[in-house]
Amino acid sequence: MLDQSGVLATVGWNGLFSIFVTLGCVAVAWFVLHEVNFDKIVRHPRSPRARVLQLLFAIVLGHSAARFILDYWTWAGTVKWLFGSE
Repeated sequence: MLDQSGVLATVGWNGLFSIFVTLGCVAVAWFVLHEVNFDKIVRHPRSPRARVLQLLFAIVLGHSAARFILDYWTWAGTVKWLFGSE
């Protein structure tokens, strides 16, 4: 059984892990979006406004991917309780 400080440390590490996974997914989405041709969507694809739009797309896509990864990680960790093992 974990004491309270152990539980708080576990929660803290899980939060830090979630931050790194989310930032990593946003970075991957940013690099992937560099391959998208924005010429048909915006007038000036190299303008600061177009870059902000690209950043917002990267945040949305990265957050969605990170949410999926973190949810899957949680689900995979809880499947062991289905079979009664620790």
